[in-house]
Amino acid sequence: MSSYPPSRRSLLKSVGGLSLGLAAASGGLLAATSPAHADELSPDSAAPTRFGLDIVERNEHDPRMWYYRFATDEIAWNPGVNVLVPEGYRNDGRTYPVLYLLHGGGPGQDFISWDREGIRHLSAGKQIIIVMPDGGPCGWYSNPVSTNVGPRNWENFHLNQLIPWVDANFRTYAEFDGRAVSGFSMGGFGALKYTAKYYGHFASVSSHSGPASIRRNFGAVTHWANATSALFELGGGTVYGVPWAEARVSADNPVENIERYRGKRIFMVAGRSPDPINWFDSINEGEVLAGQREFRAALDHAGIPYEAHEPEGGHFVRHDLFLRDLDGIIGRLRSAG
Repeated sequence: MSSYPPSRRSLLKSVGGLSLGLAAASGGLLAATSPAHADELSPDSAAPTRFGLDIVERNEHDPRMWYYRFATDEIAWNPGVNVLVPEGYRNDGRTYPVLYLLHGGGPGQDFISWDREGIRHLSAGKQIIIVMPDGGPCGWYSNPVSTNVGPRNWENFHLNQLIPWVDANFRTYAEFDGRAVSGFSMGGFGALKYTAKYYGHFASVSSHSGPASIRRNFGAVTHWANATSALFELGGGTVYGVPWAEARVSADNPVENIERYRGKRIFMVAGRSPDPINWFDSINEGEVLAGQREFRAALDHAGIPYEAHEPEGGHFVRHDLFLRDLDGIIGRLRSAG
């Protein structure tokens, strides 16, 4: 472990959704029972305006990775979305399950983050559509209590606008057994939160190094969500308010909503040993691990099954476990057909 203090770059990277900074911190159901009837998108076609979304940029020339940017009243800027389709999607006429894959937090993290992680290679040959939306640098997959920079309602954008748009424009199973959600760090928290809060949307949830308990340790994660959202997202506003909007914290806290995970596939990863390069990320993962263990104990008490892994190392995406998870997701959802 280095004896040097963390650089600004490593500090910003560690915001990756969580970083503790504890000393400072502590002072409806979309349920169609048949495949969606897609309005097929094609390069240079007219941009439809539906679900409160206007397409302002698009690129569908790549065989698999299709890009969109939307204008929406829910976000004060135009968020981007990458949609990764299976090989042969344009011509095969098949209907597919969908994975919503959420990025971590911090400056520079966005809808392209999973492409940088090698998602095209990781998903090669997999029969699933993967949707990767912007979630803001530190939006915490939430509608904030306050903002000084215009709307940042990421939760509304994703659940009320993006999912219906995807189901209307791609050949998807627009139902519980057709959708999964996963994410890294802040995105892992978002995946757990969305699954509980929107009970009938996702049959599988995965959290790769994402916090599952946001009140533990004097509310360290909630404090950190407020601090990072104020600094990097909301111009001094906060996700949960000061003092906290307690009902919002409870609604978003996975460990307080255990019964809403029943009947769903659950997959979790948290590293159990220090990162030999970045000690600041080791603090992140220690808090993640403790929170996931608390969450798992509550699942055990409720008799809800899950799959959990505690590999060596700190706060980063583990490609081998992501591949294991992706195969499990595809096994849980309706098969492409």
